[in-house]
Amino acid sequence: MTRIDDTFARLAENGSKAFVAYMMGCDPDYDKALEIMCGLPDAGVDIIELGVPFTDPMADGPTIQAAGQRALEAGGSVTKVLDMVRAFRAGNDSTPIVLMGYYNPIYARKGGVDSFIAEAVEAGVDGLIVVDLPPEEDDELCLPANRAGMNFIRLATPTTDDRRLPAVVKNTSGFVYYVSVTGITGGPAANAADVAPEVARIRAAAGLPVVVGFGISTPEAANAVAGVADGCVVGSAIVKLIGEGRSVPEVLGFVSDLASGAHSAA
Repeated sequence: MTRIDDTFARLAENGSKAFVAYMMGCDPDYDKALEIMCGLPDAGVDIIELGVPFTDPMADGPTIQAAGQRALEAGGSVTKVLDMVRAFRAGNDSTPIVLMGYYNPIYARKGGVDSFIAEAVEAGVDGLIVVDLPPEEDDELCLPANRAGMNFIRLATPTTDDRRLPAVVKNTSGFVYYVSVTGITGGPAANAADVAPEVARIRAAAGLPVVVGFGISTPEAANAVAGVADGCVVGSAIVKLIGEGRSVPEVLGFVSDLASGAHSAA
């Protein structure tokens, strides 16, 4: 059982839904990002999704692309993001942390995949979302991460049909991340009525919780989407405030409103 498994078990026992918050590591700089990250659990965040900055993010819209660029300009890297995780763990050993990013920075890292996995486990990372590694490449990172005790979380999308779905969920663990809209982050609003049957289909195939992301930017949307899933993810709306230079209390206040929306879902 990982921290992610424990979290979903606890939420299910309480009849509650998960609220997952995404932020980019080292955005706008290491110190402010860490302060925001450390405040997320008290703001109601159940799982933290921490972005690893990369120069060529294929799945991210302009808001998160800009966050990645800010982070890189501030010295952000895989090493600095893992430093953030260590610093967070010094005061919090229970909130799950999922790193989200792309394979290139992991593959190119000194020592390669094995070194990265060992350091991520040591730092306190619970799961990985690596959006450009399909199931056909599970030997590269997914299976080694699973053997090391980390969850490897796969994305399913509106175009993941019943022929493709078994391959997508085969080695997935922790939860499945359902991308509610076709496109990039920060795109059109998610529609709970459209999401509901897809969540049921994926949950039946995977036997795992299904968390919905993309297109959720308000407490009302978080409530509606969480109501038809096991939880929801908000990223671009949070990152947008950070990019505007909002204070840490302002960002965390917004996150708290979103979390309340998700947690009040039936």
